[in-house]
Amino acid sequence: MAEIKKTTPVASSATKGTSRRKKVWRNIGLAKVCIQSSFNNTIVSITDEIGNTIAWASSGSCGFKGTKKGTPFAASVAAETVAKKALEAGVKQVMVLVRGPGSGRETAVRSLQAAGLSVLAIRDVTPLPHNGCRPPKPRRV
Repeated sequence: MAEIKKTTPVASSATKGTSRRKKVWRNIGLAKVCIQSSFNNTIVSITDEIGNTIAWASSGSCGFKGTKKGTPFAASVAAETVAKKALEAGVKQVMVLVRGPGSGRETAVRSLQAAGLSVLAIRDVTPLPHNGCRPPKPRRV
């Protein structure tokens, strides 16, 4: 009888054991904080003036699941997490860009200030349609 050999795929050396190095950020004076707040989640990311990401966090990455991700408390926890990482990187002053209709907008900005970052400006950059898509029909409960 013919013997059937089973082969297993071998991981290439490029994918096995490689790890990315973390960039060490030091003394970034001014940074931008982008708060993207939707009804379901809040994403807070901090970048330098060019746009390179220093740190980010979302309500989901901070351990909240389901409908709790959209709460103002979850947004404040995400903002505190980002603020701690930013202070480690040497960020002292931030410009805040807020986008979206979510409930965590104001609490995220307040928790950034409470964490020790000085907020220079707050801008609302929510995209507004020039009568684009039809909005969803209202719920009948």
